[in-house]
Amino acid sequence: MYVGECQGHGVRTDFEMVHLRKVPNQYTHLSGLLDIFKSKIGCPLTPLPPVSIAIRLTYVLQDWQQYFWPQQPPDIDALVGGEVGGLEFGKLPFGACEDPISELHLATTWPHLTEGIIVDNDVYSDLDPIQAPHWSVRVRKADNPQCLLGDFVTEFFKICRRKESTDEILGRSTFEEEGREIADITHALSKLTEPAPVPIHKLSVSNMVHTAKKKIRKHRGVEESPLNNDVLNTILLFLFPDAASEKPLDGSSAVDNNNPLSESEEYNLYNQFKSAPSDSLTYKLALCLCMINFYHGGLKGVAHLWQEFVLEMRFRWENNFLIPGLASGPPDLRCCLLHQKLQMLNCCIERKKARDEGRKTNTSDMFPGDAGKAGDQLGPDNLKDTDKEKGEVGKSWDSWSDSEEEFFECLSDTEELKGNGQESGKKGGPKETASLKPEGRLHQHGKLTLLHNGEPLYIPVTQEPAPMTEDLLEEQSEVLAKLGTSAEGAHLRARMQSACLLSDMESFKAANPGCFLEDFVRWYSPRDYIEEEVIDEKGNMVLKGELSARMKIPSNMWVEAWETAKPIPARRQRRLFDDTREAEKVLHYLAVQKPADLARHLLPCVIHAAVLKVKEEENLENISSVKKIIKQIITHSSKVLHFPNPEDKKLEEIIHQITNVEAIIARARSLKAKFGTEKCEQEEEKEDLEKFVSCLLEQPEVLVVGAGRGHAGKIIHKLFVNAQRLTESSDEAAAMAPPEEELKRVSSPEERRQNSVSDFPPPAGRELILRTTVPRPAPYSRALPQRMYSVLTKEDFRLAGAFSSDTSFF
Repeated sequence: MYVGECQGHGVRTDFEMVHLRKVPNQYTHLSGLLDIFKSKIGCPLTPLPPVSIAIRLTYVLQDWQQYFWPQQPPDIDALVGGEVGGLEFGKLPFGACEDPISELHLATTWPHLTEGIIVDNDVYSDLDPIQAPHWSVRVRKADNPQCLLGDFVTEFFKICRRKESTDEILGRSTFEEEGREIADITHALSKLTEPAPVPIHKLSVSNMVHTAKKKIRKHRGVEESPLNNDVLNTILLFLFPDAASEKPLDGSSAVDNNNPLSESEEYNLYNQFKSAPSDSLTYKLALCLCMINFYHGGLKGVAHLWQEFVLEMRFRWENNFLIPGLASGPPDLRCCLLHQKLQMLNCCIERKKARDEGRKTNTSDMFPGDAGKAGDQLGPDNLKDTDKEKGEVGKSWDSWSDSEEEFFECLSDTEELKGNGQESGKKGGPKETASLKPEGRLHQHGKLTLLHNGEPLYIPVTQEPAPMTEDLLEEQSEVLAKLGTSAEGAHLRARMQSACLLSDMESFKAANPGCFLEDFVRWYSPRDYIEEEVIDEKGNMVLKGELSARMKIPSNMWVEAWETAKPIPARRQRRLFDDTREAEKVLHYLAVQKPADLARHLLPCVIHAAVLKVKEEENLENISSVKKIIKQIITHSSKVLHFPNPEDKKLEEIIHQITNVEAIIARARSLKAKFGTEKCEQEEEKEDLEKFVSCLLEQPEVLVVGAGRGHAGKIIHKLFVNAQRLTESSDEAAAMAPPEEELKRVSSPEERRQNSVSDFPPPAGRELILRTTVPRPAPYSRALPQRMYSVLTKEDFRLAGAFSSDTSFF
């Protein structure tokens, strides 16, 4: 909208404007507007120079009824009925719930027409959209369409802000009566090996959880239970597939290594997101909790499933069943803390299992902590001969395995052993140690021999170092840091860190009687044993070895440890890793998690799953702009999720980005369905249409190649025809007519004109530009450009004119 004038060299242009809400009838078409234009120019010439005209008509298509929105809502009943099976729980929903494309705007343009060529008045018009030389299309996107995946992740994220504990959600009644049943509170600690440095409820975790199952059954009828039993069983079977067989498989803990994904970039996303591998139990649990939160019981359902999960963990620990879906070995610090805790529990179960098996076969000399180092590798000379020693071994196995009592310090046992050795050998001198029987040998160390007696050097069976989760590592480093830099602090720190070294030295001494520190260093840290070629008295070249400089420092930790170490095989040493205590700590940690803590732990897994889902869906559509956005989401998420407590705002941004991508993919699908790219038989036609659809997604307006006669043009025409027939024709059959008949129907313009139903609705917008060059104000003035623009929409009529006149003589 503008008004004013422009003064130039001998030229003045007047800008004028008319803006009306209601349009006078005579100005809704070309002939009326030409009259206005001519009268405004007021040209003195009798045959007026021809007026050039540009027209653009816009048609809006809102009715897509003939195309049902292709999104299938997830079938919740099928999940419960078990027809689809538990597999459904591992899949995330995807797509928009409503059509994300609300309108299609078609602009038909005649850029160069001359007055007289075309007739357009209130009775008749030559302006047939099909004949227009230019077509362009815009699509109007629905504002924030509801997207399933976005909702799914957002709802799960909302749990992070809840404050309630599991007990509050499920009702305190589950544990209330416990106190009355157990009068003697000391009994609460009976399952724990020593007072653990974790806060313990009035009752021990194990007792509490044990009877919880009975209580839950008692207090909660089937109707009250937040989770339907069928759903719960389906989920538990999905999480623990080994539970279906009679006896859980031993190998079930190892993740299938033949997984083709293992090496791919997608599989390794969990490193960047600090989540968990996409075939692990933690990842599956995150998806199941998400599903339950959305469809089956919300927060209560989440609390219920978590409680069942914790009970399952306790059952597996007590019955020596490994947890499936976790990679074996120590906790993987690249994963989320919850995943590490579950791996830690698996380590404990492995150790306990090996110990219990060792107890059954207590005559063999296999070390229980080292699952997999088999007894037959140990030399035959390690088997016990005397009855006394057999009894002794039996005794130590018992105390190894019995988690009810304190673990014994092996000192008394060692004294006996030493005494035993002293009686059998002559007292005094190094013979004393040499006369001890070697114990706990794994195998010979190549061709190395002991420096002092030339015996072969044997590698001992050692204890595995204790596995640690990141919170324990942090705790330990804090303790070490607090010891300060004083000499005493440094000494204490070294003692704490050398527990593993001491254990290995004791094992080495037991396996190699009569050995020295140099022998141990040659095996344990070969770089600290320096060998040089020297010429002896006789002139021969010989190898002479000595300890490195750092080993010779006075009051060196290694020397101190070597002096205090006694020859005790690994199986009789005090355990470096107290699995009973560690398992109880993990189980307690799991039991006290609130749903909000749980959601925070598992959110990286859910975001990881959502990104994989979006990637998978994008691969089907192949939209280049989306590929870039996904890369940005991945880099953004890996920065945010690596911090221990990411800010809510940043997490919301990530979820918002994922929802945006989902909406773009849904739009692509919607357009593909409408333009029927899949139905094209000719390859060239299909390529054209796909290119057209991808341009529609990314550009504000797209030119239709070939206008109404091109591939896309024909389809757009058909869409309008169908919409018109649905709105204007009451005949049901017409609405159901197959597309082939319609194409026949739109054969010739004459037929169309005779037919009462027009192919296109009345234009929603009409724009015209009238231009000419005439002399003003007198016939002898300079010929100057005149222009008038007109736009007519439903509630708006504007005329804007720029009329120039020559001011040389006026």
